Amino acid sequence: MLYTVSSIPKPCLSYPKTTWHSQNPPNLKRVRLRVSAEAKVEYTPWLIVGLGNPGNKYHGTRHNVGFEMIDRISQEERIVMNTIQSKALVGIGSIGEVPVLIAKPQGYMNFSGESVGPLAAYYQVPLRHILLVYDEMSLPNGVLRLQPRGGHGYHSGMKSVIEHLDGRREFPRFCIGIGDPPGTMDMKAFLLQKFSDTERKEIDKALEQGVDAVRSLISYGFNDRITRFNLGQKYKYNKV
Repeated sequence: MLYTVSSIPKPCLSYPKTTWHSQNPPNLKRVRLRVSAEAKVEYTPWLIVGLGNPGNKYHGTRHNVGFEMIDRISQEERIVMNTIQSKALVGIGSIGEVPVLIAKPQGYMNFSGESVGPLAAYYQVPLRHILLVYDEMSLPNGVLRLQPRGGHGYHSGMKSVIEHLDGRREFPRFCIGIGDPPGTMDMKAFLLQKFSDTERKEIDKALEQGVDAVRSLISYGFNDRITRFNLGQKYKYNKV
């Protein structure tokens, strides 16, 4: 069952109580994301957003691998996604002891920023803790790359996100390689195409590796682990 969050005054960093349009069922607890002061890791909350298109028509297509990563994180970290807020399907939970909000915008790809901007503002998530997950044609299929900042790379969803973050680009991004269109194939047709069996196996393996990379990033930030991860991904298909 899905629930819708109403608009309430701007919250503090410890995250507000949620007001629901519909009456809360007895088994639904109001969840707060809290910031702890005790530990070596940074407990500032993260917003992790996968980009894609909603609906069964686009399920399993190349352009929707961002959604697939969020689904995998939701499954592995047991974060239930059953709330609609700011035009996005969201779930509140934690990775390790760090509070996170995971989201899949439910407008189409070109309007992703209409979810990301309001969610970041509502929960007062700093730019450095907004992680965007999306498909990248400049990377071979199944190759992953984590970056602390960057441009939009002509990705329509990223363009929208940057626009709704007031043009700021200093936020992390997790790129999932889907390769280039073969021959003279139309780019749009390629993006909305499903993976071949071989490509699907590569993507599934990448998603598994991606969850571990996200855990490392959330807990320790951009450190030597992420550098080694990126290097390993860059040469993952090279035979020695």
